[in-house]
Amino acid sequence: MRSEVSFTAAGVRCAGYLYLPADPGPAPCVVLCHGFSGTMDRLFDYAERFAAAGFAALVFDYRGFGESDGEPRQLPDIDGQLVDVGAAVAFARGHERVDPDRVLLWGNSLGGAHAITVAAGDPRIAAVVAQIPFNGFPKKVEGRSTGDTLRLLGAIIWDTIRGKLGLRPYYIPMVGNPGELAVTATPEADRHIETLTGGQTSTLWRNSVAPRGLLTMMRYRPAGPAARLTCPLLVCVAAEDRETPLETTRELAERAPRGELRSYPGTHFTFYTDPRFRDRVVADQIDFYRRASARV
Repeated sequence: MRSEVSFTAAGVRCAGYLYLPADPGPAPCVVLCHGFSGTMDRLFDYAERFAAAGFAALVFDYRGFGESDGEPRQLPDIDGQLVDVGAAVAFARGHERVDPDRVLLWGNSLGGAHAITVAAGDPRIAAVVAQIPFNGFPKKVEGRSTGDTLRLLGAIIWDTIRGKLGLRPYYIPMVGNPGELAVTATPEADRHIETLTGGQTSTLWRNSVAPRGLLTMMRYRPAGPAARLTCPLLVCVAAEDRETPLETTRELAERAPRGELRSYPGTHFTFYTDPRFRDRVVADQIDFYRRASARV
């Protein structure tokens, strides 16, 4: 069962979908948080897999993205997104088919950082899965020249100034080819875009973002909140990940009092593109959630 839902986060309507398992009793619920410029439609497959395993699953768009309200559009506002995640948790706890003491957080990339941060301030969260989670930018981005970096910093500063003046954001592509002004410039741009759109021409995702959000991310470190977690944490990483490299993400599992690290062969985008790979990863996550929720 899947139903369209919405909830309010600090006055902003967030849209989502709630997946319910076949068992009619109160179920543990996984609240899924998407990444930096992502949208909830990339998480539908995960939600279906969790529901098939007996969990309720809630997916939603952050403010300003996808089907949710909020202006300006396509602006990754970390503080606002953390409020949205907290509101999603509250919505799940209030649903009649959800066991309020077995709400579980799941986050991908930047959403993994959000899941850890929100859970650190909410001791009722039963467990967290952080998949290829953000924990600060790598010191050097492979394939990006000094000139490309300076152009991106210029775009960030210009967009920040426009925001302070109340002007429309200065949008840049999320994904572009080498030499282009984009958050991620890669020779595999076309494949990455296909991944983020699911190969569809009609999708919630847009290859456009207000780069001022990157300025806040430069100061965002979920490793601090990870050390304060009271619930179990599973960090799932890719051994060849260049966007959220293993040397930065492993710190999250190491600092969490009840942290576990699972490393898989592949890249950041293997989690999106390979269904057989996802079978293995989600099976591990379901096993982790079952162990954690059984202790509650």
